[in-house]
Amino acid sequence: MPSPRLFRVILPVAEIEPAARFYAALLGQPGMRVSGGRHYFRCGDVTLALYSPKGDGDPREPRPNWDHVYFAVDNLDDVFARAQKLGGLSTHVGDGGHAMGQIATRPWGERSFYLSDPFGNPLCFVDVKTLFTGPPS
Repeated sequence: MPSPRLFRVILPVAEIEPAARFYAALLGQPGMRVSGGRHYFRCGDVTLALYSPKGDGDPREPRPNWDHVYFAVDNLDDVFARAQKLGGLSTHVGDGGHAMGQIATRPWGERSFYLSDPFGNPLCFVDVKTLFTGPPS
């Protein structure tokens, strides 16, 4: 039986315009508006969907995701430079005493950094060459 595939991840945001601008600058691509409250970005085979209930006329209040959404990137240093300009880099220390908002090699071998978007959604960017996907089979 084929495995299910993840095709869309939704990040709740209060305002779609500033969210679209933030992610366009961070991801280095414009994405596309698909409704008054949704803006999509292609991330490989998965779509990152920014969703503002207000923009779609929905009576809900957005709440940030509880934990990080992880992005694998070929150009971690470039993404980090963009994140520095945008703000929101983590001020926490963790993962073996490493600053979370700085590029570091984590105890499990991934080279990464952490930040939050302006709406409180936690994000992590990981160098694709260092992805940890579990022990070898």
